[in-house]
Amino acid sequence: MIRQRLFAKMIGLGLMFGVAGLIGGCGRPSAPAPSGAHKPRVALIMKSLANEFFKTMENGARAHQRLHPQDYDLLVNGIKDEQDVSRQIDLVEQMIAQRVNAIVLAPADSKALVPVCKKALKDSIVVVNIDNLLDGAVETDQGVRIPFVGPDNRKGARLAGEYLARTLRGGDKVALIGGTPNAFNAVQRRLGFEEAMKAHGITIAAIQSADWEMDKANQVAAALLTAHPDLKALLCANDSMALGAVTALRAIHKDGAIQVIGFDNISAVRQLLKEGKILCTVDQHADQLAAYGIQVALKILQTNAKPANWQTPVDLITKASLK
Repeated sequence: MIRQRLFAKMIGLGLMFGVAGLIGGCGRPSAPAPSGAHKPRVALIMKSLANEFFKTMENGARAHQRLHPQDYDLLVNGIKDEQDVSRQIDLVEQMIAQRVNAIVLAPADSKALVPVCKKALKDSIVVVNIDNLLDGAVETDQGVRIPFVGPDNRKGARLAGEYLARTLRGGDKVALIGGTPNAFNAVQRRLGFEEAMKAHGITIAAIQSADWEMDKANQVAAALLTAHPDLKALLCANDSMALGAVTALRAIHKDGAIQVIGFDNISAVRQLLKEGKILCTVDQHADQLAAYGIQVALKILQTNAKPANWQTPVDLITKASLK
């Protein structure tokens, strides 16, 4: 199966990223046994559970805990949509009040979540940042350093953009549909797309945000296609928005005629990849991101290890790679 092959590749790549001390000898991330009489409680706080990517992340975290039930207890929560930043801050506050031992956080906003993370750290709660990097300048201002476990979003977007560019000609026009502007991963994916288009002489006719949401991306894509009828492609910063773009194209009978690329490799895009309605996506392995973050949190709890970033793999997914 494609995900099994990619997971095996991830484990092999782990050594390249200097995580040998954090990875167990088996095929999955292994949580170290905690010291002390009581199991630690680890809270996973994600972004929108309406997004399949985060449901996959949740499932991966729960699977990891089932493999290590003696090592830790898991609490899982998320927000309704990725713009509900205040609600995510409230969830972190709740976990602080419940005195969990560690928080593994996929922040909806790279800046706004830093102060509440500082509060958790002051209460001796380990905090690990996954998926979307917290803002380094705000961390410095707050006097904290939080380890990041996640992919190079810029590299992933550049992989997808390069693959698309090889199907286009210099001077062709494309449009970018981005995520929430204050999210670090949204910025990095935009930069990766832009680098790939510039390298091949492709014109970016417009850049608009759809806040990671499928319905909003549908509306944005429809407006872009009206304003720029000569577009050759829509570059979407996640797969939910790519699905919205495909719906907009279908409404004008152009699905498959204008290229669409996404990011996340959610299951909903795979049939569209096979049908040629989406050209490619990027897999950042949502089912393992939280597990890796949990593993790092447990390591810090057990050994008081110095927090360190851990870069995880990204892989280009195309119709050919699904076979």
